[in-house]
Amino acid sequence: MPAAPRRTRRRTFAFLGTTAALATAAALTAALPAQAHPGHGGHQHPGRYQDVQLLSFNDLHGNLEPPSGSSGRVTERQPDGTTKTIDAGGVEYLATHLRQARQGHPYSVTAAGGDMVGASPLLSGLFHDEPTIEALNKLKLDVTSVGNHEFDEGARELARLQNGGCHPTDGCYTDKKFKGADFPYLAANVLDDKTGKPILKPYWVWKKKDVRIGFIGVTLEGTPGIVSADGVKGLKFKDEVETINKYAKVLQRQGVQSIVALIHEGGFPASGSYNYDCDAGGAGAGISGPIVDIARNVTPAVDALVTGHTHNAYVCDIPDPSGRPRMVTSAASFGRLYTDTTLTYDRRTGDIARTAVKSANRVVSRDVPKAQDMTDLIARWNTLAAPIGNRTIGYISADIGNTGTESPMGDLIADAQLAYGKELDPRTSLALMNPGGVRAGLTYAAKGAEGDGVVTYAEGFTVQPFANTVNLQDFTGAQLVQVLREQVSGANAAAPKILQPSANLTYTLDLTKSGADRVVTDSIRVNGAPVDPSATYRIATNSFLAGGGDGFPTLGAGTGDLVGADDLTALEKYLTANSTPSAPIAPPATNRITITQ
Repeated sequence: MPAAPRRTRRRTFAFLGTTAALATAAALTAALPAQAHPGHGGHQHPGRYQDVQLLSFNDLHGNLEPPSGSSGRVTERQPDGTTKTIDAGGVEYLATHLRQARQGHPYSVTAAGGDMVGASPLLSGLFHDEPTIEALNKLKLDVTSVGNHEFDEGARELARLQNGGCHPTDGCYTDKKFKGADFPYLAANVLDDKTGKPILKPYWVWKKKDVRIGFIGVTLEGTPGIVSADGVKGLKFKDEVETINKYAKVLQRQGVQSIVALIHEGGFPASGSYNYDCDAGGAGAGISGPIVDIARNVTPAVDALVTGHTHNAYVCDIPDPSGRPRMVTSAASFGRLYTDTTLTYDRRTGDIARTAVKSANRVVSRDVPKAQDMTDLIARWNTLAAPIGNRTIGYISADIGNTGTESPMGDLIADAQLAYGKELDPRTSLALMNPGGVRAGLTYAAKGAEGDGVVTYAEGFTVQPFANTVNLQDFTGAQLVQVLREQVSGANAAAPKILQPSANLTYTLDLTKSGADRVVTDSIRVNGAPVDPSATYRIATNSFLAGGGDGFPTLGAGTGDLVGADDLTALEKYLTANSTPSAPIAPPATNRITITQ
């Protein structure tokens, strides 16, 4: 696939403060090469060492407008140990922050860790994420890895986002042909089944005068388990570590010694604060999850890892296979943060002086001027989206959040799918919703001119943007029990995925136990009655779960399939039928799952 044209534009940014990766400024100074100047980016005299600024972010998910609710806030740890929340995000502000950060840094490169598109709010999702690609071009993004959501509409659509052209079904949205991404999408570990070759470029080399840095991009090997089957049809996803190590050797053979891996896989820091000191307890002690093993096994030839997928914020040192500390970063999600990293390039060796690397996450605060070009972009696409997005579909009495093991928004969606399932087939027994499909909550405060408590179609689209269908399938009671056990076992043993249940399904989750035993089988009730192992239960799920997605193989083994309309239609019908301006829907009480811990 042809590469995106390399541009000669340039930008740069403000110096990095002391970070979690380094204990003290004195230690940093001692560790730096003699000619490198800590904290001054590209301001040192030309010589052997050149500081290169790496700006990075991940998991934007088409959030062009400032995200609402908890999706638009970050938590900041204060010096006294307390925390405060800061409103953050929105490309009008992200553009301003990045442009200010680049000032005074002639050697600057901007990279991303995947999921730039997919699961996007209506402003972008309605137009197959063309607005987001246009915004990323204006942000001067240099390179990104693919993420799992880049495959939501399949490899052919991803190729269109890269190369341009009008949508094959919906056509062109304006009088101008869609140009595609100015930056390369990297997909080193995503192979075409037939050719065995990567479907997009596996790596890319950034060049500025005599400085060269290679970027290798991969998504998580488990992408097929979290994307619809149609989205990954004809593709193979290879091991992240083996792939990165392979292409690191390729780059080295080309004389590129400075290498950054862009990995759409992540970790779980011990704190939810973006500025948490990840290394306070020792290198890597403050983070867990898949990225830890990946980082410990990726070749020492790679100098830094930009990661994503888990929507967490961290800047951590994790030892490479040789035992040397190596920076691993993630900038949360939705454009709320960006990571500010300095890589000191050694002109003599062509490599990064690893002891001089420093990094910190920066808040995309909303106290800076909006970037006018982004304001204009949003206004232009909003004009096209408004007739659809501004339509009222319901009313709520308070915020309906999407956080927690059982969330009010997840419960509401499950109730909506049960009601819709009963319309299709009165025998429908219950509904289950995957937590990853609940992309946002509903906020009571008006986002536009619609009024407080009003739910618009655009807001509903932000909650459920995937266009999954609502599917009905028959299962035995024994299979239902097995489905619930699969939440905390098998593929979900290490990171449980707790399905959001309709109101008539209750049970206890005992977190003091391990594996599948965490689901207390004797506690499971449907309509207040114990589950009968031999009885038949008709269960409503979305098409993703009905295909066994998210590590629920038993949900892929149902019978008597009946496919209904899309899941957003089910939510809209439920809100319209059950709420009015004078009698809005209240947030469901999250009491369907009793948690023991």
